[in-house]
Amino acid sequence: MPLRETYLTPRHTISVILAGGRGKRLMDLTDHLAKPGLDFAGKYKIIDFTLSNCINSGFRRIAVLTQYNSHRLLEHLQFGWTFLPGRLNEYIHVWPAQQSLDKDAWYSGTADAIYQNLSNIQAFEPENVMILAGDHVYKMDYKYFLEDHLNANADMTIACLEVPRLSATGFGVAGVDEQDRITSWVEKSPNPPGIPGNPEVALASMGIYLFKANFLREVLEQDAQDRDSGHDFGTDLIPSLVPRARVFAHRFDRSCVQNPLRPGPYWRDVGTLDAYWEANIDLTHAVPALNLYDQAWPIYSYIEPLPPAKFVHSDPHRQGVGINSLISAGCIVSGANVRQSVLFTNARVHSHARLEETLVLPGADIGEHARLRRCVVAPDVRIPEGLVAGEDAEADGDRFYRTPSGVTLISQRMLDRL
Repeated sequence: MPLRETYLTPRHTISVILAGGRGKRLMDLTDHLAKPGLDFAGKYKIIDFTLSNCINSGFRRIAVLTQYNSHRLLEHLQFGWTFLPGRLNEYIHVWPAQQSLDKDAWYSGTADAIYQNLSNIQAFEPENVMILAGDHVYKMDYKYFLEDHLNANADMTIACLEVPRLSATGFGVAGVDEQDRITSWVEKSPNPPGIPGNPEVALASMGIYLFKANFLREVLEQDAQDRDSGHDFGTDLIPSLVPRARVFAHRFDRSCVQNPLRPGPYWRDVGTLDAYWEANIDLTHAVPALNLYDQAWPIYSYIEPLPPAKFVHSDPHRQGVGINSLISAGCIVSGANVRQSVLFTNARVHSHARLEETLVLPGADIGEHARLRRCVVAPDVRIPEGLVAGEDAEADGDRFYRTPSGVTLISQRMLDRL
């Protein structure tokens, strides 16, 4: 594709981020919060990664679709994401779900969410529409995604991650030919197809799509009239489009912004407590898979005006120590021992407490002599003095929520029942 076209085409593409998901599998963490607004990596929100990908890739006409418990997410977007210059026709618009004369229901699926906002999208007269999930953690240069879409003259292109075939049973999986044109599609199949030349590897959908704008309008209008449709891209639209349209796969390893010290495509759906804990704890390693220190591809966010983190006390039996950990602004570690953990903003850890492989979310307070291992402490929780969690599976299961892999979630609601 000519350099001029590569440069200009993002300016004719609108990016639509689906940010209305509830995230039920995260339990108390998302009871009153949309999953894209959940804290991640000490100082960010999950949606910051998708938004930063757009900004860094040059896609700066962005709409964010919200629905479930969106107040905190809207605050974050207002405080941290209003810096694009409107005079250059760059923007981040928030489109909350709303009732209208022709439809009085909330979004009934991913495709329906886009359909209900077609008039907003068309008002910008885009040539292409990129549809993104706001609840995944990854770094991706969307220019390569768009380049593949244009070079193939595709009606629709789906970003796909190569995974072991038998690990792809929970995804939508594309069967492709030698040119990566999608020839078949299965959703959460126990026997997904492999790829040409590598039958034990499958192309799993990342929930990221590129459409020709006119084609998207036509197929969404058709789907809206189908009373038997669930109005979801993966379940309903894609299977119907594969036999009759030019639908292609884009391989994520071509556009992933990798950590050269730990190469390999990085993409995480942090929609379960185990996945959320694991992705955060991975950041405490000396060389994490996700590089937050890459100044060439920064992750933008709203940065609260907080004081630096502080470690106090250095007595023989009471030392404020943090080892292999992320300690965010506003935190105070007072005579406590923190190991391979993540302290989010404004967390407090008091004397003689000990944390191992634990996430302490914003505003939480860990009492003296508490011992927590492989725990997730919800925001603003007050851990009482001497509480022990993560050492006795049966006791943890009785008092808190414990996953089969041994991660324990502690919320204030759970503590209030004790």
